[in-house]
Amino acid sequence: MQNFMDETFLLETECAKTLYRDYARPMPILDYHCHIHPKDIALNRRFANITELWLSGDHYKWRQMRANGVAEDYITGAAPDREKFQKWAETLEKLIGNPLYCWSHLELKRYFGYHGCLNGETAEEVWRLTCEKLKQPQMSAQGLIHQSRVTLLCTTDDPVDSLKWHIQIKNDDAFDTIVLPTFRPDKLLHAEAEDFADYIGELEIAAGIPILHLEDLKRAIQKRMRKFHEAGCRISDHGLYAMPYAPSSQEESDAIFQKALAGMLLTRKEAEQYKTDLLLFLGREYHRMGWAMQLHYGCRRNNCTSLYQTLGADAGFDCISNETATGPLIDFLNALFATGELPKTIVYSLNPNDNAAIDTAIGCFQNTEAAGALQHGSAWWFNDHKAGMLEHLTSLANLGVLGNFIGMLTDSRSFLSYTRHEYFRRILCNLIGGWVERGEYPNDAKALRQIIEGICYRNAVSYFGFDG
Repeated sequence: MQNFMDETFLLETECAKTLYRDYARPMPILDYHCHIHPKDIALNRRFANITELWLSGDHYKWRQMRANGVAEDYITGAAPDREKFQKWAETLEKLIGNPLYCWSHLELKRYFGYHGCLNGETAEEVWRLTCEKLKQPQMSAQGLIHQSRVTLLCTTDDPVDSLKWHIQIKNDDAFDTIVLPTFRPDKLLHAEAEDFADYIGELEIAAGIPILHLEDLKRAIQKRMRKFHEAGCRISDHGLYAMPYAPSSQEESDAIFQKALAGMLLTRKEAEQYKTDLLLFLGREYHRMGWAMQLHYGCRRNNCTSLYQTLGADAGFDCISNETATGPLIDFLNALFATGELPKTIVYSLNPNDNAAIDTAIGCFQNTEAAGALQHGSAWWFNDHKAGMLEHLTSLANLGVLGNFIGMLTDSRSFLSYTRHEYFRRILCNLIGGWVERGEYPNDAKALRQIIEGICYRNAVSYFGFDG
């Protein structure tokens, strides 16, 4: 029997062990999509205890604690941090087969040197160990990033953001990781939201442009994009409930915008027409500026309305949506491709049933802007577990060019989540190592090194073209 999470964890063949040891493990990390707040990096935040570092804001853990019957006071409420940690430890020991079990223990091993198993009985020793360790200088926000060998990371930022924290980080000569903003205009797209008009008011102030018509909005967006570009931004991101495609004339789109600006309720068709018009405009702008575009869809959000009203968004009440997006996605990509204005695009669906559809759809629109100009983004959120990663990687390999894949991201708010890259890299090496062991790919060290190092790091460097 193999020891629990030893050095050969997830590596089932000799080839897999070699690939991970020699090629994957030495690679640094480029985290091109995360939700870490740049303020925490700029101020080099320190954490009082493991609860503050581990459980605060982590809806992955919150969901499982609720499923274990833990009262909300110990999750998002006012219970003492030590008691919250105890409830998490008691939950964790039941999470056999859940990636949180592996991630949590990888984090305890790599950052705290703890090689035991966290459970209700060991919670006190882990609490004391981690509290003592967190006092050390290298356990600050910047120190944790440095320990993780992160060369560059991209935060997720609203178009109205001042980007002052990014500027402060850039001017910090003592911190050598590059931290860049990502343009995330979700609030601009959701014209059906109750606070849409208020948000447009915020954009007016940020851009210094009165916004009365749709063309005014687009000019304001262009101005903010230039500001982001100056700060090093080279990626946009879109969190969509579903991929829209409902073309309309400029006159129709402007009328819909006027209606939303006046606080009037939009029909579903009108909302989709507005989103389509704005997404096409944004896609063309991204192409013009040399940015990559990320499209995240397939999520049904805020399903428990009573707790959403109490706790707000991103509190663990989202799930996979089964709304088909393949047709609208293809129509959207085709519209931009037809005019030569399709930017480098990364497509993610939260529904794993969309894997093959995405892999075949992106193959219709590849171009010479980059190797793998259109990407199937890594297994995301409810899919970033062993089975989900294997399903994603296998589908991409079967139907596309796995060797051009730009690899893993954290998609996290935690400074300890970089062990997810290790988890991914072990799964990747085991998959490829298995193909080699079974004679499905030659044991060609040069080719295998290029593939593994590319997926783990080098492909992303080349794809995004970050210049710091």
